[in-house]
Amino acid sequence: MGFTVAPFTIYLLAWIAIIPPWILVQQKSLKKVILTCAMWGIGYHGLALFWITGIHPMTWMGVSWFNSLLIAIFAWFFITAWGASLVIFWGIIFHFYLKLVNLSELKNYGSKICLKILGGITIWCLTEKIWSYSPLWWSSISYTQSPYNLAILQFLKISGITTITALLILVNGLFAESLLLSFPIISPSFSKIRGEQIFFEKEKKVNKNLTKKIISLSVIIFISAHSIGYLMYRQPLNDLPENLVKVGIIQGNIPNTIKLYESGVRRALDNYKNGYEILSYGNPDLIITPETALPLYYEDIVNNTQIYQKILDKKIPIILGGFGKKNNGFTNSLFSIDREAKLIGRYNKVNLVPLGEYIPFQAVLGKIIDRLSPLDAHLLAGEKQQAFLTNLGKITVGICYESAYAEHFRRQNAQGGEFIITASNNAHYSIVMPSQHHAQDVMRAIEGGRWMARATNTGYSGIVDPHGNTIWQSSINEFQVYQGKIYRRQDKTLYVLWGDWLLKLLVIGLILSWFLILNFWKK
Repeated sequence: MGFTVAPFTIYLLAWIAIIPPWILVQQKSLKKVILTCAMWGIGYHGLALFWITGIHPMTWMGVSWFNSLLIAIFAWFFITAWGASLVIFWGIIFHFYLKLVNLSELKNYGSKICLKILGGITIWCLTEKIWSYSPLWWSSISYTQSPYNLAILQFLKISGITTITALLILVNGLFAESLLLSFPIISPSFSKIRGEQIFFEKEKKVNKNLTKKIISLSVIIFISAHSIGYLMYRQPLNDLPENLVKVGIIQGNIPNTIKLYESGVRRALDNYKNGYEILSYGNPDLIITPETALPLYYEDIVNNTQIYQKILDKKIPIILGGFGKKNNGFTNSLFSIDREAKLIGRYNKVNLVPLGEYIPFQAVLGKIIDRLSPLDAHLLAGEKQQAFLTNLGKITVGICYESAYAEHFRRQNAQGGEFIITASNNAHYSIVMPSQHHAQDVMRAIEGGRWMARATNTGYSGIVDPHGNTIWQSSINEFQVYQGKIYRRQDKTLYVLWGDWLLKLLVIGLILSWFLILNFWKK
């Protein structure tokens, strides 16, 4: 399953890769269920998120080589364990749910399978939803389809990632149940509960007719979903000429090893000043820069840099990445500067990176990290309800890690954001991470039905249309400037309007199924 995510292109594997845990979660032993789910979760999240080890070495930050290695290993272990815990949680809840289904007096095998499929889908989607509210969120199984399977990704417009997660679990679950019907001996629960043979142990023979129906249904759903998605993908965007926005993107390419030091700051000032000047000749409506493009406080940018003088001279609006002051700390911010070089908008990053920008569970982990690292960070999170104004009106923005949080973008789109800007610094990690980050942003563009411009420090910067097509993508680890076209859009997708309504519907269906199970419970 770990090979289904970007930059790998075998996303179709995700449509069958969940069959093993689905079958094995039906074991009688809860310990074996936990072990099975842990192994699958570690395999998926551990491989998908292995890029986090790219933070090593951090000797440029004053961390010793050995301590840097320990931090990288700890970070990888921590996020892998957190991802695996999602699968374990699903496995435990689903395991007990299956026991209730199997102990009921429902005689119709098809009805039991329907209840199992509904339970498996709902519990997984609900678990992902809960995890998405945590400060550590990245690898929903839905992102295995991005950025390549654009037909399926169109379903993001309906109810966000829940739509795709539900489809993946549905097809995997149906395939798994057909295998259990065809080969009941492979079922790990080929045993007895309360003296009764459970669902999978047939008294006579496998119901071949039902098996064929389930396999046919799973294939039909798979083909139909891709066909419907393709029709959605082929719908014309119909963008109006008056909504055209000429956007300039500067990819400064400042390595992290020098970014916070004098040589790095000097190089950043030169690259972004020169990039701004080059783009100004094309007279764009807006120029955007990456996260902390200039690692300085805004006041210092205004008073001590040549780029601010260029803004006064060229009069091209710009979004600058830098640091802002807040109480006794500072923020990771984007500053919107208009044609008169006046600050008209400021956005402070809301979703900070655990272990990178702040230490979660400070009372416990803080002591450990402090012993390994000499850093003393006081980065503060911004408020969730922020409106970011530019010379073009209200837009939707996200900084780096926030690309994983769909609700963050949905909320801004619902409040009137007409296109999306993301600013990131992906230089911390291996080259796998920028590909996954791009995949996350493709999903956010499709969900909101918005054009997106991406500015990154070292790549991949790009432009994405509302169908998820990558109109332009930069090279990696190169200084680049680019001017492209995006469009303002006012229409709202079903997901933007109603949020994750499908999950609510699934939960209601699951609750109703409980009443059905209880009604047929053995007395």
